[in-house]
Amino acid sequence: MDVLDTVQRFREARDKVEGSVGLVPTMGSLHEGHLTLVRRARSENDVAAVSIFVNPSQFAQGEDLASYPRDMERDLALLRDEGVDLIFAPTPEEMYPPGFDSWIHVEKTSEVLEGAVRPGHFRGVATVVAKLFNVVRPHRAYFGQKDGQQLAVVRRMVKDLDMGLEIVAVPTVREEDGLAMSSRNVYLTHEERLAAPVIYRGLCRVLDLWRGGETGCDALRAEMKTTLESEPLVSSVDYVSIADPVTLEELAEAKPQAMVSTAVRIGKARLIDNVLLE
Repeated sequence: MDVLDTVQRFREARDKVEGSVGLVPTMGSLHEGHLTLVRRARSENDVAAVSIFVNPSQFAQGEDLASYPRDMERDLALLRDEGVDLIFAPTPEEMYPPGFDSWIHVEKTSEVLEGAVRPGHFRGVATVVAKLFNVVRPHRAYFGQKDGQQLAVVRRMVKDLDMGLEIVAVPTVREEDGLAMSSRNVYLTHEERLAAPVIYRGLCRVLDLWRGGETGCDALRAEMKTTLESEPLVSSVDYVSIADPVTLEELAEAKPQAMVSTAVRIGKARLIDNVLLE
């Protein structure tokens, strides 16, 4: 396994690769959700590559950039066990050298939901993902469905800019009680961790009602918000959305494959999750 920390070194290693390359972009602090993506990339490509980079441009002032969990030694050990071939682990200075002044903004898809709550977030996401694609030159890139809006933004960027690679969505990996795996789950206290599965219960409540014949999105959103607010440790609900999974436009009537998503604050953690109506 080659661990490379500069664009030049990675490109030199990439030039020696034959066959297809699958990329899993990560910010490190790996968990089973990441490793599921890695296994999928490993099984579907000749070479598996992983990037580890806590991207400062997608954090707003006052967010958790400084405290975001990092454990490079553990991450590399896990990836070595999974048979990963190439690791790209650049520094912020390598990705954003002095004078850097080029950014990608995916307009409508970036401006709602997370984009409305975290202005500029997806500008940073789209730019760093585009840079990773340029450096790694993957045939396929793997993203978890948990970050449903990120998936939509990346797909739109790849389509609009004719990037010529396949974006593979992998189902959300959950704990036994339904909580979506996330690096930010480490922020939860024991009591908060016990409360956090209310997010998935709310999503499942919408799914059950829809399967039972309820299609009015206002009623479904209200039911989910009621479920979330029934948990005393939920300090706020940033949004509850039922939207087209491609455009992220809010729907009046729920339809198959619509994305039901939410962002919830519990203690220090801000947790996002979604399900597709299917």
